[in-house]
Amino acid sequence: MTRNHGRVPLVFSEEVADALAEGRPVVALESNVITHGLPYPDNAATARKVEDAVRAGGAVPATICVEGGRIRAGMTDEDVERFASTPGIPKVSSRDLPVVLAQGGLGALTVASSVVAAEIAGIPFFSSAGIGGVHRGAEKTMDVSSDLIQFTRSKVAVVCAGAKSILDLGLTMEFLETHCVPVVSYRSDDFPAFYCVSSGIRSPQRLDDEAVIARAVENHWALGNHSSFLITTPVREEDAIDASEVDAVITGAIAAAERDGVRGNAITKYLMRAVDAATEGRSSRANMSVLVSTAEVGGRLAAAHARYLRETA
Repeated sequence: MTRNHGRVPLVFSEEVADALAEGRPVVALESNVITHGLPYPDNAATARKVEDAVRAGGAVPATICVEGGRIRAGMTDEDVERFASTPGIPKVSSRDLPVVLAQGGLGALTVASSVVAAEIAGIPFFSSAGIGGVHRGAEKTMDVSSDLIQFTRSKVAVVCAGAKSILDLGLTMEFLETHCVPVVSYRSDDFPAFYCVSSGIRSPQRLDDEAVIARAVENHWALGNHSSFLITTPVREEDAIDASEVDAVITGAIAAAERDGVRGNAITKYLMRAVDAATEGRSSRANMSVLVSTAEVGGRLAAAHARYLRETA
C-alpha cells in the first residue's frame, strides 16, 4: 500500500497497513541494526527475533527502511534478507533522509530517522536497544547525537534500554531535561545504560503500570508538546554486564582513541569494539539480548496505548 505524506511517498506492508487502519498496535523498528550491526546471517536472524518479540508483546512490527525514493514501513522476510546480505547500504540519519530519498537508492534508518518516519507513518511507538546521547568531551567537540535533537521534534513514544555507557549519561539526561522530553523508567528506579542494568543515575520518573504509561504519553501530547516521550526498560539481569567493568574499559579506550586520532562518527564503533574485546564477546551477546527484550516491552506498551485510545474514543 502506497500513501503520500505531502510529497514523501510511504509504502506500507499489508500487515502494517491493516493494523493501522484497524487501530491495532504497531511498533516501528530501525533497519540500521540489520546493515550495521552483526555480520550476515546473524543480522537477519536477529532482526527476525526482534520482530517476533514485538509480536510476543501484542503488537505488529514495522521495520522501516528507504528504497526507491520511498519510506517503507514494514519489511518482508525477503526485504530483511536483502538488506542483511547486501554490502554498502548507507546508514541514514534524519539529516541524510531527504537526500537519500531524492537519490532513490537503499537506506538503513537510524534511531533519529526512524522516529521521523514513524511519525509520518502514524506509528506512535518506536523501539530501539539504545539511543544516542551526549558524548564524553562534548564540551569541546560539540558531539551530541542527532537522536536527542530529533526527540525534541517528533511525536513518538520511544522505548529503549537507555543509552550506551560510552556516552556522558549525566549530560544526556541534562539535555533531555532542558528540552522537556519526559523520561520514564518502566518497573525500574534507574536510567539504564544499554547492556548495563543501571547507569547509576536515578530516573526522573518510575511507572509500573502500562495503562498509566499510555495515559502519560497521551497527556504529554495533549499538553501541546510536539516531542518524544522516552520510556526505558533495563536489560535482563542474567544478560547484563557489570557497569564498573564496562566503565574501566571505556576509560582506557577513550585515551587510546585520542592517541590514535579517532574522532567523530568513528569513535562509537571504536569504543564498542574495545568493550566487546575486553568482555570476550559478552557485550555482543548482551546487545542481542537487549534488542529482543526491549522490543517485547515496546510491543506490550504499544498494545496498552492502543487499548487506552479505544477506551477513550
